[in-house]
Amino acid sequence: MRVVLQRVSRASVTIDGRVAGAIGRGYCVLVGFTHADNGDRVDWMADKVAGLRLFSDDQGKMNLALAEVGGAVLVISQFTLYGDAVKGRRPSFIDAAGPGAAIPLYEGFVAALRARGVETATGEFGADMQVEIHNDGPVTLLLDRA
Repeated sequence: MRVVLQRVSRASVTIDGRVAGAIGRGYCVLVGFTHADNGDRVDWMADKVAGLRLFSDDQGKMNLALAEVGGAVLVISQFTLYGDAVKGRRPSFIDAAGPGAAIPLYEGFVAALRARGVETATGEFGADMQVEIHNDGPVTLLLDRA
């Protein structure tokens, strides 16, 4: 399971001209799954995302978590996070889980975040999405759970 997490001042996803999900302050989370992923990895990642302290306290130190700032998460499925472009010019996506495995993992990740009290908006798995991200900082992390 691989996540690119960006701290945002706001983020939204538009599908076919309609806003499918939008948040204010929080994280935009691009998430991809591989063949070995399972519920334990999903739970670990949900705990990690919910608990990260990436917001500044009153002394300017990154010391506050989502709940402490009233933040939310926008989760976007992103199978291309498992793209391999080492050889050639066209990436291979054989390491990305197919929809049959990835959709339940994606839905489980969203449910796990919500179960932890995190306000969570989403895109639509497999849709052609336009994602608007206003990176705050910029702060960007790559989280990988193998």
